[in-house]
Amino acid sequence: MLLLSIFGLGFSYIVIAVTNSLPLLLLARAVSGATGASFSVANAYVADITPAEKRGKSFGAVGAAFGLGFIFGPMIGGLLGAQDMRLPFWVAAGLSLTNWLYGFFVLPESLAKENRTRVTAARANPFGAFSHLGQLHGVGTLIVVFAFTMLAQSMLQSTWVLYTELRFGWGPKDNGIALFVVGITAVIAQGLLLGRLLKRFGEVRLAILGMCDATLVYTAYGLATTTWLMYTLIIANLLSFTIVPALQSLISRAASAGDQGLTQGSLNAISSIMMVIAPLIGTALLARVGHLPHGDWRIGITFFLCGFIQLAALVVAVKHFRRGPVQAV
Repeated sequence: MLLLSIFGLGFSYIVIAVTNSLPLLLLARAVSGATGASFSVANAYVADITPAEKRGKSFGAVGAAFGLGFIFGPMIGGLLGAQDMRLPFWVAAGLSLTNWLYGFFVLPESLAKENRTRVTAARANPFGAFSHLGQLHGVGTLIVVFAFTMLAQSMLQSTWVLYTELRFGWGPKDNGIALFVVGITAVIAQGLLLGRLLKRFGEVRLAILGMCDATLVYTAYGLATTTWLMYTLIIANLLSFTIVPALQSLISRAASAGDQGLTQGSLNAISSIMMVIAPLIGTALLARVGHLPHGDWRIGITFFLCGFIQLAALVVAVKHFRRGPVQAV
């Protein structure tokens, strides 16, 4: 599955690099989406080879790798695009296919044959996947917590550039610097500090602390009126990067060895759905306040909603954890 997803991504980049057709471009993006399971499969691989008590830190390492891509990807893409608009896609295709070669010749299979399960239509569709999450002992409303958290994060990400342009007049350079700081903060939180934080607080308390942090910072984003304060808030948002690895670790503990792939894929499906819903809500709200003066507090409505959604996730999480911990299989 990992090899298929990486190859599909590389192939789609090649098509994008050579095509002059909009329908073919959209088709290439569809292929990329259909084979875009690398992140969830990577997390399933991590769950297969990592003891339950260490999965939170390992999920954080995967997130940190994503953060590194967030740091260097836009910078490299911008430099290459300045030379030739198609060049970034050729380089991305080369990286993907090199990654595929490494996976094919070097990376071993993570799931032992005795832990594999048959693929059925009931399990290989989103609704069956959600049903699977609901059947995991002790997970219950953590699904809602995860979905709300991803909705808040996706809404922030999908409206960030539009909001900062509207509020502060930021252009590509300013947003590039801000996203660089976001990437650095993510790497520090997930790659350097997560293991220590998990040892000190545990998954449950760390997830709660992260949600408290995100609720406050999202709201503050909407109230900020200066550039320096936005950068300060990005750094202050550090604990929010620990929420998803902590929740993934808790949920993965409730799944059997043969169901780690289905479990991580189900979580990824929830994330994907939230990524579809978030911009529809966020951009519609921004359109309603776009005529207001830059200093009007109502321009921050999308971030206020992000904070409210994250607060709702926090309330559900606290109620869930009061009923007892997730039971490990």
